[in-house]
Amino acid sequence: MGLHDGHRKRLKAQFLSHGEDFHDHQLLELLLCYAIPQGDVNELSHALLERFGSLAGVMDALPESLRQVPGVGEHTAVLLKLVPKLAGRYDRDRASLGTVLNSTRAAGEFLAPYFRQGARNEMVYLVCMDAKRKVLGVHKLGEGSVNAADITSRKVVETALAQNATTAILAHNHISGLALPSQADLTTTRRLRAVLREVGVELSDHLIFADDDMVSLRDSGLFEGYGAEPPDF
Repeated sequence: MGLHDGHRKRLKAQFLSHGEDFHDHQLLELLLCYAIPQGDVNELSHALLERFGSLAGVMDALPESLRQVPGVGEHTAVLLKLVPKLAGRYDRDRASLGTVLNSTRAAGEFLAPYFRQGARNEMVYLVCMDAKRKVLGVHKLGEGSVNAADITSRKVVETALAQNATTAILAHNHISGLALPSQADLTTTRRLRAVLREVGVELSDHLIFADDDMVSLRDSGLFEGYGAEPPDF
């Protein structure tokens, strides 16, 4: 067993016993051990953190940017991009188990993981629920702004009916850092609320996320006065 092999073994043992106390560079170093089978990866972990500023910065970096760092090859870049995707899926699966969204806070906490993984584009989701507001499914409707992501009325209605939903929540993110609704957000909300009502599904809210902020259109009073509008099937 070489010097580095012994260090890796100790690092793994330390993580299993008290990984919650690990510094960012230690977590990254341990992860790199699985992409780079031999050698000292401690310096590489420090180099990545210095280059991208934080652990989140490393995970959010584009693959081509990662590979510009000496020592980062294809396996390392793939692993670093895999981790946030896997973590996001884990958060979503954990959040969806028997969840009842009976408040704006509950809905916000449930949906936050969908927009937490360094998204570079606006993404739009529809949460389908039963009459007791228990989550039946979360479906990605499109990527892009809420008015430009091909969010057709037909697609939304088909998604809700396929889940046998009686209530739904629309959610999307702003990559600008501001969660304030745009006029396009309001127009789209009005249109989708109207067409869902036609098939017996109530759109109960539209949540907009931006970084650590969230705005509820219902809580903001922006649902008031939204009547029916001709669907655009």
